[in-house]
Amino acid sequence: MKGPRKKQALTLFPLIALIFYEVSGGPFGAETSVRAAGPVLAVAGFIVFPMIWSIPEALITAELATMFPEDSGYVAWVSAAFGPFVGFQEGLLSWLSGMSDNALYPVLAVDYFQYLFPVLTDPFWRYTAIFATAFLLTYLNYRGLVVVGRLAVALTIFSMLPFIGMVLMGIPRIQPKLWAIHDVPRAFRALDWRHFINIIFWNVNYWDSVSTLAGEVAEPQRTLPTALLWAVVLMVLGYVVPLAVGTGICVPTAHGCESSAEWHSGYFSKVAYVVGGRPLQLWLLA
Repeated sequence: MKGPRKKQALTLFPLIALIFYEVSGGPFGAETSVRAAGPVLAVAGFIVFPMIWSIPEALITAELATMFPEDSGYVAWVSAAFGPFVGFQEGLLSWLSGMSDNALYPVLAVDYFQYLFPVLTDPFWRYTAIFATAFLLTYLNYRGLVVVGRLAVALTIFSMLPFIGMVLMGIPRIQPKLWAIHDVPRAFRALDWRHFINIIFWNVNYWDSVSTLAGEVAEPQRTLPTALLWAVVLMVLGYVVPLAVGTGICVPTAHGCESSAEWHSGYFSKVAYVVGGRPLQLWLLA
């Protein structure tokens, strides 16, 4: 007679990839920070905000998740501090927040796909693609964390490689004058602070979400802090380097180069096309 199956546990590299995807997933969606604040402040924002928010949140998560290595995560923290009623409120509010936040990712994915498939600009096909993407992600989550962790490692490598290629091919083509701020007071007056802060905060937040995986992690007291450290490093590099290089590349127009006002979700695909042609653009959009 067979004994109970041993529960599979998340190891370091799948956990790093899962944290990276829960918080960031790469520079996708960071483009609008350039439109809101310009290239210099956009890059600076993704350096400063992790220092004042991401690193402290990751340290708190590392400490508490190792004290409470269970899947209830931050609900267990709040329940231990304030009792079960407040813990329930934390769980409910976090579920509502996660539901609304996760609904954004299929939309963001389709925003990129429409550069590859222009038919997705049609409302019917756009919503069909959004629902199909949401269903696929839901199914993968249903298969379990071990499957999701392995897939996250593969996706991290696959999705970041085209950005590495874009950076390496783009460095010789950087035009530093595109970073210049010619009228600093006017630039600060034109800065859309609310959108700028919101987009950066959204892109560097949610480190506490890893606590809901703590019960699945092998040797959590050692693995969780190490994974959080490497995920922070990967996140910062994943935003700062592509933005710094991308904003220094001239995307040509009839009258020169496109301005920072043209940066919107999916703009990295234009930069990839300029430095690497159609093959790099297709890989970045894949």
